[in-house]
Amino acid sequence: MTLPSLTNNKHLLWRAGFGAGINQFEDLHKKDIKGLINDLFKEETFLFINYDTPDIAENVDYMNDKAPAEKKKEMQRINREQNEELNLNFLDKMVNSKEQMREKMAFFWHGHFASRVVNPKFNRQILNVIRKNALGNFKDLLFEVSQAPAMLNFLNNQQNKKDHPNENFAREVMELFTMGRGNYTEKDIREGARAFTGWGFDKEGNFVERKKQHDEGTKTFLGKTGNFTGTDALNIILEQKATSKFITTKIYKFFVNENVDETIVNKLSESFYQSDYDIKKLMKDIFSSSWFYDQKNIGNRIKSPIELMAGMMRTLPMNIQNPENLIVYQKLLGQMLLYPPNVAGWPNGKSWIDSSTLMLRLQVPQIWSGLRPLDYRPKEDDDLDMGLKNNTNTLAKSFKNPNITIDWARVEKIFNGKNVEDYLIQNSKSLDMSSVKSFSDNSVKMNVINLMSTPEYQLM
Repeated sequence: MTLPSLTNNKHLLWRAGFGAGINQFEDLHKKDIKGLINDLFKEETFLFINYDTPDIAENVDYMNDKAPAEKKKEMQRINREQNEELNLNFLDKMVNSKEQMREKMAFFWHGHFASRVVNPKFNRQILNVIRKNALGNFKDLLFEVSQAPAMLNFLNNQQNKKDHPNENFAREVMELFTMGRGNYTEKDIREGARAFTGWGFDKEGNFVERKKQHDEGTKTFLGKTGNFTGTDALNIILEQKATSKFITTKIYKFFVNENVDETIVNKLSESFYQSDYDIKKLMKDIFSSSWFYDQKNIGNRIKSPIELMAGMMRTLPMNIQNPENLIVYQKLLGQMLLYPPNVAGWPNGKSWIDSSTLMLRLQVPQIWSGLRPLDYRPKEDDDLDMGLKNNTNTLAKSFKNPNITIDWARVEKIFNGKNVEDYLIQNSKSLDMSSVKSFSDNSVKMNVINLMSTPEYQLM
């Protein structure tokens, strides 16, 4: 029988991070929630994600039509490699960082402030902005993301100029990043776009306010009138309680339950607003509340592909000789870091599961353990390539015998004498262990692989 403290500890580590690491399982049932929360919010020295390779891509305008075809091809290759490296560095932080809460929040904001650009320098900039501010102040995060070249480029604000306003950025900032639909008008979008005229970036990727491109006229925006700039517009948005409610609701759906408890969210939202948008305080309020550990909130969320992969990698100590192949799995499962499907980010919940992705999800533990080949191909009809279109099948073929070595002796030592299901499954009551063990030689290794191959392991 799972001990209540173990149930709550697993729940907290999955929601506030990417599950327990291999070194946490030994005495997980003895830990108290307060201690775990303190550990989760303990901040180390913040480390930016950098490349090992030189930043060649940022110095060449490879999209220039006059650039020779060979030069373009070379720059596309460099960009692809750097984006892949950035993707894998971010995944590595999720798996190995002691700051699990920061990386989980960064993962959340990466989907919230969704952008998709080819330039690896811009991708790196916005990802580090998100990671740096992930547990800080939402105002700082909003301003830095809104002024990041990746976002300004993705939402066309580089083209937003006096007399020719582009409304894309202003619309998405209100609809998706702050207030949500129903809290602004089409006129607010038009006037907001005028406020953001002139916001852009230079060739080096620095934010610039191009004064000559800014509309100096009077604007009426969200009930206020004045000669507003982009800074004014964001400040006015932050004054709206709708912003606090929208962000709090989205965080509650992601970290607690997709079925929103309005009473709880209203209370959290008011507190978030009064704290001047203190993200760390909001998250501590959530994880320290008794309602967070209610049975209805445990094991009710389908793991996203990244959560599934990172969680397995934290549980199983593995050496991966070809980590670039992990990008193939991201693509096959439908969630590639740095490449959200659109500005709304990734959908959650049941949208992760269809007949092909469910089958692969259930087979990944066996494939990674070398018990089964990878027999999947990415869909041909999407553009989810980031330069992978020509080499994904090659990667998939090379992964039929994956170069992953798992330290099963260590896993055996950690779980020896324990009911493995109590540690790996969020809600093991629905699990038929007799059928799980009937496919096993009852070794810890096979029990772990078979448990990770159950539908119940897909939930957190």
